[in-house]
Amino acid sequence: MKSQKFNFLLAASAVILVLSLLLIELRRNRLVSVESPNRLVMNTISKIIAVAENKKIAQASIETAYNEVYRLEKLMNRFDPNSQLSEVNRTAGKERVQVDKDLFEILSLSIYYSKLTDGAFDVTVGPLVDLWRKCAEANSLPSEEQLADVKKIIGYDKIILDGNDYSVKFAVEGMRLDLGGIAKGFAADKAQNMMIKSGAAGGLIDLGGQIACFGKPKNDDKWIIGIRNPFKEESNKVLMKLALSNAAAATSGNYERFYTIKGRRFSHIFNPRTETSAQEVSSVTIISTNGSESDALATALNVMGVKKGLELVEKMGTSQAIFVPAENNDTLIKSSGAEKYIF
Repeated sequence: MKSQKFNFLLAASAVILVLSLLLIELRRNRLVSVESPNRLVMNTISKIIAVAENKKIAQASIETAYNEVYRLEKLMNRFDPNSQLSEVNRTAGKERVQVDKDLFEILSLSIYYSKLTDGAFDVTVGPLVDLWRKCAEANSLPSEEQLADVKKIIGYDKIILDGNDYSVKFAVEGMRLDLGGIAKGFAADKAQNMMIKSGAAGGLIDLGGQIACFGKPKNDDKWIIGIRNPFKEESNKVLMKLALSNAAAATSGNYERFYTIKGRRFSHIFNPRTETSAQEVSSVTIISTNGSESDALATALNVMGVKKGLELVEKMGTSQAIFVPAENNDTLIKSSGAEKYIF
């Protein structure tokens, strides 16, 4: 009798499981997918895809995500004189500046990744970037004197944060922060959170190649993204494809943004310690659990190079890296867990 009862309960449980799976599949089939047209934001071309129960929710989640990105851009754009970051760059060398909670958060994250990468990632490189830009315009290399002057006002250890009042202070005057190496990843994370709060069941945020995705696309189990070949001028030439779910990815390299001085090409990514252009790799793709980490590490590993970069990601265990070397560009160099993402 007990055996019959057990078999009945087992059969009933199996039926319930099958029905639950059918309901999930039916619900998934009813989902709609909405893709935004390309928009210019954070000085790059962006696109957002939302998967939701209906078109209204999907569209609303896209708009909510973009509004969040626009809001953060107004905070973090150092080239906008009215941004809060510009106010910090103007004033923090003289006195403490209270800032928005999100700006304080990204500065805290920046210091964290600076320490983690032993200074290979450093948001205080603003003066160094500005110097190389001016030299490129004049077609002349920076002088030893110019580099020595800049060296005095860069270094993440010169940023003083106070979490009691969300204030920022610089240890020396003349410092300028540049969040270009982490801002898109941070914004993608925040935009994704807004999409989830708005009811989206899945989505993909693409901020100029900075990717954040969650859930599933309507007709697949993974989001498929293409990584551009850094040795092909055409923007549609794909080096590889990645299959991602609930992940972030960022690619950084010298193939799109660079300076040309006296016929030589210099990457826009600089080593804060040596003040030289990063030249060992053509591109680094980071797959991570969040956009801030993928963005910051993609910048840092360009500076660190293959050996030290691989050592770091293997030690961390939260990210994977794929390098395209500058010289032997026919070979991809991957961290131990990267292969499973390649489609």
